[in-house]
Amino acid sequence: MQISHGPLGGAAAPSAWFTGDAWIAPVAEAGGGAGAQVDSVRFAPGSRTVWHRHPLGQVLVVTEGTGRVQRRGGPVETIRAGDTVHIAPGEWHWHGAAPDRPMTHLAIEPVPDDGTSAEAGEPVDDEEYHGGRAEDVPPITRTVLLDQPLSPPRGTHRVEVRRIAIAPRQAAGLHVHNGPVFGSIETGSAVYQVEGEAAVVLGPGDVFHEPEGARVARFDAEADGVTFLGYFLLGAGEAAEIEFPGR
Repeated sequence: MQISHGPLGGAAAPSAWFTGDAWIAPVAEAGGGAGAQVDSVRFAPGSRTVWHRHPLGQVLVVTEGTGRVQRRGGPVETIRAGDTVHIAPGEWHWHGAAPDRPMTHLAIEPVPDDGTSAEAGEPVDDEEYHGGRAEDVPPITRTVLLDQPLSPPRGTHRVEVRRIAIAPRQAAGLHVHNGPVFGSIETGSAVYQVEGEAAVVLGPGDVFHEPEGARVARFDAEADGVTFLGYFLLGAGEAAEIEFPGR
């Protein structure tokens, strides 16, 4: 048995192969007897690959979220967690997240003995991404990303909004806020964890809640850094404060 510990979020995907933000974390690499490359790929909402094809085909296993996939000449199809997509050798296709939801899949690619690699084509434009029905895309969409009750109930006199940037691979450290904080990731990614709960990776479009008085164990920027908006709910005469118990 061999256990390899890697970054939770993976490395930023190359812009030549993707439109929008995506991250790739290798699971198994060809070599040492392995005949396939296996990667976990996370797509931010609206992000997708370019048109491309693989010499021996590819298998996608959706592990989280909702996405879209299309083969050349076929319709844009919706894929969800638990779905498996089999792509034929040499078949032009693309895949990515839904417009309003992220998606993560395993990408399993057999590797030819002669080392032939996948071929990238042109980017997938918005009309293709929406299935050639740009007129069917509503001009305004509203999606509830988080509906969080506050406990205990508190009076909010004002909301302070901050744009916060953390440099690549920097950790915020264990901290506690004197009031509830809500946030939304703009760019990059971070590992977020409230003490005693599981760690999660946040990417563009993801939202989070730091409860009042909770010990936030991790808010660690990954290799691409992270920028987010923080919404601080404050009472009358109250200022946003942060405490670092470990310092």
